[in-house]
Amino acid sequence: MNDSQHHPADTPRLIRYLRLALLIGIIIALNMAGNWLSRQFNLQLFPRHDALLSIMVLTAACLYILLMAIPFMPGIEIGLALMMMLGSKGALLVYLCTLAALSLSFLIGRLIPAPLIHRLLHWLRLYRAADLVSRLAPLNRQQRLALLGDKLPAGIAPLLLKYRYLTIAAALNLPGNTLIGGGGGIGLVVGMSRLIPFYGFIILIALAVAPVPFWFFFFGG
Repeated sequence: MNDSQHHPADTPRLIRYLRLALLIGIIIALNMAGNWLSRQFNLQLFPRHDALLSIMVLTAACLYILLMAIPFMPGIEIGLALMMMLGSKGALLVYLCTLAALSLSFLIGRLIPAPLIHRLLHWLRLYRAADLVSRLAPLNRQQRLALLGDKLPAGIAPLLLKYRYLTIAAALNLPGNTLIGGGGGIGLVVGMSRLIPFYGFIILIALAVAPVPFWFFFFGG
């Protein structure tokens, strides 16, 4: 009797857990694939390979942009290898490629229609989040900020929204931020949120990702 009473209620919860597990599995697979791809790409160049230098650098730069733009994909290893291999020129190249990758992820986030996000959240049975996405879709930036301020838990959430530029900059420089989507995931979510304009995001990432490449440009080359 008890089993028959609890089974119908437990089934939707089980489906939610299975779908979340599937999503987490995909994220882990993407991360492992990115790590494997980074390890397979050999950037050890010797003088006899001068004729292939430009092609290999271009390939590495494109691969770095691709990995950085995709959420949960680690690409920093290729960026560090380019800086170590090319010195100050590599630092400038990695900086520009990082700006390109994060801009690409932001623009993709802007282009993703809200109904698609709603369907994904609904499929995961995250009904409150899906409803919030639907309510945010027709609003402008200020109305979105006001609604999020009302819906999110009181305390630190309003501060994160108020100082959202600093929040995004901190997230981009957070060690191990691959666990929260990496630079590509952060750019994608910021683009989908429409809380900051594209030009503001460009200025933000130009400053936020500058410390490491600039340090290497002046001191590590």
